[in-house]
Amino acid sequence: MEPVYRTVIGIARTVFTLEGLKFTVKGDQHIPATGGAVIAINHTGYMDFTYAGLPVRSVKRYVRFMAKKEVFDNKISGPIMRALKHIPVDRSAGSDSYKAAVDFLRRGELVGVYPEATISRSFEIKEFKSGAARMAIEANVPIVPMVIWGAQRVWTKGFPKRLGRTNTPISIAVGEPIQPFEPASELTEKLHATMTAMLADLQQGYEHPAGEYWVPARLGGSAPTLDEANKMDAADAEAKAQSRRARETGS
Repeated sequence: MEPVYRTVIGIARTVFTLEGLKFTVKGDQHIPATGGAVIAINHTGYMDFTYAGLPVRSVKRYVRFMAKKEVFDNKISGPIMRALKHIPVDRSAGSDSYKAAVDFLRRGELVGVYPEATISRSFEIKEFKSGAARMAIEANVPIVPMVIWGAQRVWTKGFPKRLGRTNTPISIAVGEPIQPFEPASELTEKLHATMTAMLADLQQGYEHPAGEYWVPARLGGSAPTLDEANKMDAADAEAKAQSRRARETGS
């Protein structure tokens, strides 16, 4: 029994109802009823982790999400994140969060991971980090691929949040578990190919108005292409690095 997590889920569902969000979930039978598993999720918006927890409730389980340390440092969100047993990720000391995640998996928990690491501005599947695969191999647990579509319409990078009653459709698909194998690079490639195909399938039943900011360029939208988005991310990373160096040198 996890009263805090159950309470938070209840509040979240109330908020979803007030927002008029319309969820379609398929493949939730692939969520393991017991035992550890890495839940690998695509990342298009700030709220998609709240939606990713819905399919696992079909087997009355909870996901321990890996989230950046700054969320845990916040006076409001920090105590909640710790009470829900999520895993803080300090990018300057990533090995600690990795070890914590593996430990959770070995204890039979579901650990939520974003293999893309950051939000995809193109809304396409970005290149994956190998962490999800390495965790699965080390803990000897499957990876369950999950894709979410529509979350970027609620709140995404570079655009105002839309947390009112928008009646936005949110589609979620869960794929068959992928058993771990080595090397991690090949497992990562398989996961990437699987989630790319799943997302394309999920998009087929979704209406994409031409020119909309949340629609990928491939589908006639005004979102940047994957290559353009990668360049934007690289520029942002360089700007942050320069700012950090300036603070460290006091200039």
